[in-house]
Amino acid sequence: MKMIDEYFETAMEAWSMMQKTSGDEGAEWAERFERYFYEFIDELKKWWATLHPKPTNIDEAEELPEIKKWMEQIPAPVQLNFLTELEDILDGIDTERFD
Repeated sequence: MKMIDEYFETAMEAWSMMQKTSGDEGAEWAERFERYFYEFIDELKKWWATLHPKPTNIDEAEELPEIKKWMEQIPAPVQLNFLTELEDILDGIDTERFD
């Protein structure tokens, strides 16, 4: 859980800085946010694999204390991305990223 929380915190810090900057500096923070957000998602997948029993639908998943904790902190514009990733995890879809 430590790594997942570290990636999450780093992504949220980058999001905050991205909102305060523009131009090249803003683009650098946006890239950093994206990188750490998806590192967080990768760690989330590893954590998910350890759950027994696993939630069977998105409503059950959203009731997990860890998911609730992250949802409360994720900025509104990013919540849809997070929920989409969570649904993919629930459905067993492994999304590939091309950077």
